[in-house]
Amino acid sequence: MSDEPTPRSTPRRMLSRAGMIGAAAAVVILATGTAVRARNSRELKDWTETQAIPTVTVIRPTPPASDGALNLPGRLESFTDAPIYARVNGYLKSWRVDIGDRVKAGQVLATIDTPELDQQLIQAKADLASAQADAALAKTSAERWQALLDSDAVSRQEVDDRTQDYAQKKARVAAAQANVDRLIAMKAFATIVAPFDGVVTARNTDIGALIDAGSSSHTQLFSVSSVNRLRVYVHVPQFYAPMVKRGGSADFTVPEYPGRHFTANIVGLADAVNASSGTTLVQLQVDNAAHLLLPGSFVTLHFALPAPDGAMRIPASALIFDEHGLRVATVNNHDEVRFKPVAIEQDLGKAVEIGSGLSGSDRVIDTPPDGLSEGDRVHVARNGVEAASHG
Repeated sequence: MSDEPTPRSTPRRMLSRAGMIGAAAAVVILATGTAVRARNSRELKDWTETQAIPTVTVIRPTPPASDGALNLPGRLESFTDAPIYARVNGYLKSWRVDIGDRVKAGQVLATIDTPELDQQLIQAKADLASAQADAALAKTSAERWQALLDSDAVSRQEVDDRTQDYAQKKARVAAAQANVDRLIAMKAFATIVAPFDGVVTARNTDIGALIDAGSSSHTQLFSVSSVNRLRVYVHVPQFYAPMVKRGGSADFTVPEYPGRHFTANIVGLADAVNASSGTTLVQLQVDNAAHLLLPGSFVTLHFALPAPDGAMRIPASALIFDEHGLRVATVNNHDEVRFKPVAIEQDLGKAVEIGSGLSGSDRVIDTPPDGLSEGDRVHVARNGVEAASHG
């Protein structure tokens, strides 16, 4: 029997070999797909874990400037301010000064016409003259009766009566004279004068206006202020009160002169804290010979203060305030989050000075993301700012 393959067995072997090759290819494809899926899964896991670790920017706390600054609102007041009221009734006869006029002490501001007071003065002078006449007659009578007593023509009692009558008449003269003097003094108030050198800051009357000095609603006629020197009043918080000393100074600015600084000297401290505001009142004085500054103006005072020991400055955006209080998030050498409680020494707006809780070696997270917990790992941005903003 011959070993040569028959024509029917040859295709069968070829089909079997093709099947084996296809099966091997399928195994290779399956193995390759499984490896790719495993690698992709690992890469996805690594990417997910990487994305789960937040990237943060850290800053270094910096010591504040050698001299701190305390900025507070204050107000300017006249060194001396006198509202001028009328002391007599009548009508305003004339006024001689107006708002903005500079006056000297004793200068006439206005004159009041006082017809009722004039008549009272005339009557008082007439009463004085009558009392003086009565006293003169009583004196003559007393002297005559005293002479008659020496000749025993009258009794001692009658002489005493005449002497007593003379004493009463002299007392009436004194009372009438006092009344005249009072009215003359009142009449002097009809001329209104400046109490000191200064400037007229208000005029609230005009010619013919009724002047009623006895009314509870009468208003001031003029206001005179001394403005060559001005007082500056400012309320200093209790914490900073010990740093403000009598004899020191402070710079201040006013809106009408942007960029220009004025210097005031500290002349008085209230030495008491207002319970409602927690501040103490400080008085300063500033020279105003050029009359650039206006009484009643609001100013911004700048007190130079010594830098607190151990204070550190960081951006305000680094602060965290939650149920645990005021804290900052820091990053240790293993890039792990550590929270530190802090206390603010001074709020500077964009930056704050921390009085305790930080050191210059701390790496503070600026604008910490939500959800950070103690011990969380973070990525530190290498291009982050490594110094605190001075704001």
